[in-house]
Amino acid sequence: MGRVKLKFPDDNPVFTTTISVRIGDINYGNHVGNDAILSIIQESRVQMLHRYGYNELDIAGCALIMADVMISYRGEAFYGDSLIVKIYVDELTPKSFDLLYHISVVRNGMETDIAHAKTGMACFDYKTRKIINMNDALKTLLTPAQ
Repeated sequence: MGRVKLKFPDDNPVFTTTISVRIGDINYGNHVGNDAILSIIQESRVQMLHRYGYNELDIAGCALIMADVMISYRGEAFYGDSLIVKIYVDELTPKSFDLLYHISVVRNGMETDIAHAKTGMACFDYKTRKIINMNDALKTLLTPAQ
């Protein structure tokens, strides 16, 4: 079976956060469920925007809508784990961009990959229900410091 693979652009994420695995994230297999990974990447994205005083509905007048998502499961995470989520930017266009999420956990001094994910994000005007051009505030947020 061919697996979906993500190539992370560099070692310069635009944002890094730590998210604790909650009991509600655990499924019948006693590990983080696939639906919880989607929730964890959304939480990471919201935290990134919040750091700059924004949210998904208002980034200095620009809103976001998710166009697609891809998740590649790499390992198990369990209740109480602290997940390290690094967010990278790729495929920046005038109206859209991809966010890549590298999710890992450190156990016994070793980092283990839990999941790699990508969300295709588009700039959106919820009043007109149309894709719009990205504004300068969002461009600046998405450009990692060199």
